[in-house]
Amino acid sequence: MKLVTWNIQWGLGCDGRIDLDRIVTTAKDLGDADIFCFQEISHGFAAHDGDEDQHAILASLLPGYRPIFRPAVEKIDTNGRLQVFGNMILSRLPVLQITSHMLPWPATPCKSMQRQALEVLVQTSFGAVRVITTHLEYHSEIQREAQIRYLRAIHEEGEKRGQIAFEDRSEGSYRTMPRPVGTVICGDFNLGPDEQLYQDIQKPFPVGIPSFVDAWTVAHGTVPHAPTTGVADSKQWPQGPHCRDYFFVTENLGERVANVRADVETTASDHQPLLLELRSGDGISL
Repeated sequence: MKLVTWNIQWGLGCDGRIDLDRIVTTAKDLGDADIFCFQEISHGFAAHDGDEDQHAILASLLPGYRPIFRPAVEKIDTNGRLQVFGNMILSRLPVLQITSHMLPWPATPCKSMQRQALEVLVQTSFGAVRVITTHLEYHSEIQREAQIRYLRAIHEEGEKRGQIAFEDRSEGSYRTMPRPVGTVICGDFNLGPDEQLYQDIQKPFPVGIPSFVDAWTVAHGTVPHAPTTGVADSKQWPQGPHCRDYFFVTENLGERVANVRADVETTASDHQPLLLELRSGDGISL
């Protein structure tokens, strides 16, 4: 199972050009991913997307993948047109369930916007896996802290729900899903690996609930994280290359982590794409 996460900045490259075809080509070159998780997808914000439907364009560029877009932001402009901005997952693995989680938005006195996490349950050769992609607030540590607490609560409740004996195998809305064998949370967390919030994500849960581990650390040990932003865009990121995008996997998936790597050369966005490879039970990367 291969996954790519990337904050694509609505396709805006460091050359000032918006090019979704370039985004898809670059993401595919990084790895033949089963799942692409993109953040910052826009439609209706003309300055970002030129009035183009970006989630429809991305879907057309990746035939054979089920496209799932859910907005974090929904506004109506002065002409009555809908504006949306959010996260997208495209999966060629069977999708069993989709959930959109609106994250906490504490009223802090700073520039901010609504944030969201998009979850899918996919069927793999080794069982059902929850994949959650998100993009946390940049301007407020208070908001990021609340959002991380909520992401952890989503995981804990999901695990507890999977332990309930009730089953419904009908085709109705109460139909129950297979219990996941593990969870992957990925995206732009807007924090560095030296911050307390990075450690908070990985804190232990109550007995019976698997904790999260950073897949980069599982794969590379003490090797510093590859930079995922600031590589080419020094205007937005004057601090230079650094990491703020991650794959966190539950510890019961840790032994399946085969590799995590970033494309640190592309300038197709202000962020760099990141690839996670998980092994199947027979030791083969899927």
